[in-house]
Amino acid sequence: MSKELVILAYSGGLDTSCILKWLIQKNYNVVCYMADIGQNENFEMAKQKAKSIGAVDVIVEDLREEFVKNYMLPAIQMGLVYESRYYLGTSLARPCISVGIVNAARKAGAKYISHGATGKGNDQIRFELSVYSLWPDCQVIAPWRLPEFFNTFQGRSDLIEFAQKQNIPVSATPKEPWSTDENIMHISYESGVLEDPSAVPPLGIYKMTRDLKNTEDYPCVIDIHFKKGIPVQIQVPSGQEKALVITDALTMVQTLNKIGGQHGVGRIDIVENRYLGLKSRGLYETPAGTILHMAHLDLEAYAVDREILRVKKYLQDKMADFVYNGYWFSPEADYVKKCLKDSQDAVNGSVTLQIFKGNVIILARKSEISLYNQELVSMDVAGGFSPEDSTGFININALRLKEHARFVKLTEK
Repeated sequence: MSKELVILAYSGGLDTSCILKWLIQKNYNVVCYMADIGQNENFEMAKQKAKSIGAVDVIVEDLREEFVKNYMLPAIQMGLVYESRYYLGTSLARPCISVGIVNAARKAGAKYISHGATGKGNDQIRFELSVYSLWPDCQVIAPWRLPEFFNTFQGRSDLIEFAQKQNIPVSATPKEPWSTDENIMHISYESGVLEDPSAVPPLGIYKMTRDLKNTEDYPCVIDIHFKKGIPVQIQVPSGQEKALVITDALTMVQTLNKIGGQHGVGRIDIVENRYLGLKSRGLYETPAGTILHMAHLDLEAYAVDREILRVKKYLQDKMADFVYNGYWFSPEADYVKKCLKDSQDAVNGSVTLQIFKGNVIILARKSEISLYNQELVSMDVAGGFSPEDSTGFININALRLKEHARFVKLTEK
């Protein structure tokens, strides 16, 4: 009887390396799929490691441009921030990877897809809901939800011991057992000592951003240009008379990551609400994402109607929930995406900002067409506004307050 083929979402780290060996021991042929979404990874070394463990093949696919153009930048355009703080770096990567692995599985004629997401986390949901949306007939093997696996491996310490016995090289150690997820948008850190929300993160844990005491002692001023809410160009100092102009999406993000990292921009340490109902503590670094979000927020307030902004705020919070919870490919997300993108027709212009010592400071913004009427709002000229009209406006709005005050007075008697 021939062995059945499994496509494993492989990172080269502790969990998926051990899962690769475990699947082989369960008599599967395993092809490892690695998506390059900008993580700092030696893919050739990871590829050789997977083959040495027993993978029949390793697929490495460069999805950096796909991730930036079709997931990260649209998230900036839509203003997606989960629980007002998390820019969704991991959440956005999962549907992007899912498209790649489903295509690879179909091409290889595989029946199964497997992953290393834990049974308590969000990624299992994001990954599997995306896969089932793209390929309804797929079967997913999730080892961390199988009793024969999780009864054998209680946690990362057991995995490390298993890896040592199987001669699997891994970077995690009992001394530093936290888990990381990295892509071009961010790095997240969780598990280990970080599971205690009162514990201060270990020194040197952050990789993308400098500690403030080690940041540059001079500010960096950048212009970011948007078209329909999408960042399309940045201008950065180049040491010459003219600023360096960058229009390539991937290069823009890489450049802003470098500048933001040098100035310590984009770190957060939060407790968030997982979809399963658990609270978890996570550390995140999102330099370019933080800079782009703040610039977009400023230009949007300048260009978009007040009431549209308020409706959009409700919809973008819903969309952030959809992304965090794994519903990128759902019908409700498709509908809300269209609404949010329609709100961005007027968000065309540029924002000038200063990056310095962990801060992103807005200096100025401009747009060829906006709702901002300088003459109308001026304190020096009437500009078509009649001050006496405000008297009636105030009187009408005061009616309710006066009546409420009268009512309170009557009830006190």
